[in-house]
Formats: sequence, C-alpha cells, structure tokens
Amino acid sequence: MLKITKSAPNRLDLELQGKITTEDMQEILDEFVSASKEIEHGKILYIIYGLDFPSIDAIMVKLSRLPELFRLLKRFDRMAILTNKTWLQKIAEFEGFLIPGLEIKAFNLDEKAEAEAWLAVQ
Repeated sequence: MLKITKSAPNRLDLELQGKITTEDMQEILDEFVSASKEIEHGKILYIIYGLDFPSIDAIMVKLSRLPELFRLLKRFDRMAILTNKTWLQKIAEFEGFLIPGLEIKAFNLDEKAEAEAWLAVQ
C-alpha cells in the first residue's frame, strides 16, 4: 500500500507499507509522476513502515522508468526517509549521492519531528 499526499505546494508525503507487486509499482510511479508535475524546489517526507522486498517484475518496472524518475527528482531538493529498516536507510542515503541536487537523509520511525525540522531548513 502506498499513499501519496501533497501536503503543501512544494511537498509530497509518501507512506509505504507491505509488498509491492508489478501493478502496485506501476500505480505508485504514475501517481508520483502526476503529483510531482507542478513542484519546484520540493521536499519529500517518505515513511516506510514495513516493506517486503519488491518482486523482480516490480523492480523491472521501476528500472524501465528511471530516466523519467530522474527528471522528476530534479524538482526536489530534500527527501527525508523514515524507516526502522537499516538496509533501507543505507540505500536511501546512497541514492542521495547518485542524484545531483537531491539531499536524502534517513531517520528512524520515531524521529518524525527531527525529519520535519530537517526538511524545513532552506
């Protein structure tokens, strides 16, 4: 399950939980593309509660859309990831090094106030 909310003109809040199928991945990416269209210098709060590793087909869907996703991510300056999965925190912060102009910082689920404060920094 993924929920995307545009909580401010330049901010998206994403909540993810459970297993991601191929259909879920397609739907998630379509919704993200749509919600990101008018955003400039945006921020993302991404909360991952419990995530099973996506299916190989779901990963292939994401990989097939990487050029589009990289273009969209240029609209964002900061992304805070909230999760208690250490491997997701490490991957998220590593992705921050791969995407120019996007700063990604991982937080534990109980550090939402800290993540919000970090996102608020200009």
